[in-house]
Amino acid sequence: MKYLISFPSAAMVVSGEELEAAGRDSRAVIEQAKVAGVYVFAGGLDEGVPPVLVSAEGTIVEGGYPWAPPLNGGFTVLELPSREDAIAWAARIAKACRCDQELRVFMFDPAS
Repeated sequence: MKYLISFPSAAMVVSGEELEAAGRDSRAVIEQAKVAGVYVFAGGLDEGVPPVLVSAEGTIVEGGYPWAPPLNGGFTVLELPSREDAIAWAARIAKACRCDQELRVFMFDPAS
């Protein structure tokens, strides 16, 4: 099962050398996930590039859904055998990033 471990930008309340340490520590956890064979994808949204909303007809509107909170922050996707394993990895990432992480399950798509 694939799990999304994420945090919004506002949750990361660190600065200066602590921010550098958080980056170093989080990259180390990602490397551990790669070595463990559970890594699928990780990264963050570029908040300097605003989203656009694209309709089924192809029209484009600047910005995302006006009624939804902004989507930002960092994301990690891991493939793990159980929710307990996902919680353990989320805790490792939370410690490294110095902020709580949301844990969600990706629904299985048999075509993927």
